[in-house]
Amino acid sequence: MLEIARELGEWLADGRAFAVATVSAVHGSAPRPPGAALAVDGAGTVIGSVSGGCVEGAVYELCRAALADGAVRVERFGYSDAEGFAAGLTCGGSIEVLITPVPQRSALRTPLTRAVTAEHGALVRPLTGRGALYVPALGDACGSLGHGAETDRVAAARAGAMLRAGRTGVLRLGAELRLLVESRVPPPRLLVFGAVDFAAALATAGSFLGHRVTVCDARPVFATPARFPGADEVVVRWPHTYLAAEAAAGRLDERTAVCVLTHDAKFDVPLLEIALRLPVAYIGAMGSRRTHADRMDRLREAGLTERELDRLRSPIGLDIGARTPQETALSITAEIVATRERASGHPLTGGHAPRIHRTLRTG
Repeated sequence: MLEIARELGEWLADGRAFAVATVSAVHGSAPRPPGAALAVDGAGTVIGSVSGGCVEGAVYELCRAALADGAVRVERFGYSDAEGFAAGLTCGGSIEVLITPVPQRSALRTPLTRAVTAEHGALVRPLTGRGALYVPALGDACGSLGHGAETDRVAAARAGAMLRAGRTGVLRLGAELRLLVESRVPPPRLLVFGAVDFAAALATAGSFLGHRVTVCDARPVFATPARFPGADEVVVRWPHTYLAAEAAAGRLDERTAVCVLTHDAKFDVPLLEIALRLPVAYIGAMGSRRTHADRMDRLREAGLTERELDRLRSPIGLDIGARTPQETALSITAEIVATRERASGHPLTGGHAPRIHRTLRTG
């Protein structure tokens, strides 16, 4: 439900009663991951999605029923030949959905409000019962699962470990208690070096995909916020000094993507010397194959190992025939996603993998 946090925050602030349906587990191929959510208020207004359209009508009615009787529900939706025309997932997989009613006066509202208004924390709910526990990245948990203080303490510790890994999924405590843990972490960072027209398109594409985007260039005449409306911040600084400072401050992690669009050795080489030794998710550099070969020679001369150089994606992006800045941004962001998911980037047509949707990587 944290994926619709902004809207739910408004509903909570307005004092609305609502029911929220959240995907708690996915089996096989399914269009939405654990944490996907749909909510319905007392007037029948609906927000969000749990299946991309396959079972939305059935889930809507279950939310309405939960609002009426106040009962928590867990429903499973799948597909088989016998139920091909019923509410099901025609993609062949199945999903488990937790439906939780949130009346106007409920102990749930405090932990839910904390969860939807904070950027970094975990919401824990039992798959049976009405409790909820909010576990912040820093500080004490609030709320209760309704199974005693010791259960709350253990659940908070286990959920905290899932939060640090950025995981959403079902946690088991003992033989009977199953808990849905939804982690909300700050958006991954996309660092774009080089204030060029390709950078403007890449900043917009990266923001659309949910990244916090920084554009950095040493030239103040080019590095202006007006030229990069899709960026969260525009920094005027030598790229390698900025990257080193961000790394030293602990503001980079294993989800960070670094894109070097300057194709100028005086910027590229010092920057890549640092980047290729950082535990970030993706490092790509723009340039022709000739530029790339020259850059690699310079990096070897600077002392980088072949293993470190193997991390560099250059020429940057997937081969889709991109020419315009917008097409190039699509090429680059597609490679970032493929790298993150350890996917081939090949067309799905003619593929032999049994599933289109990969098993969710949660850690």
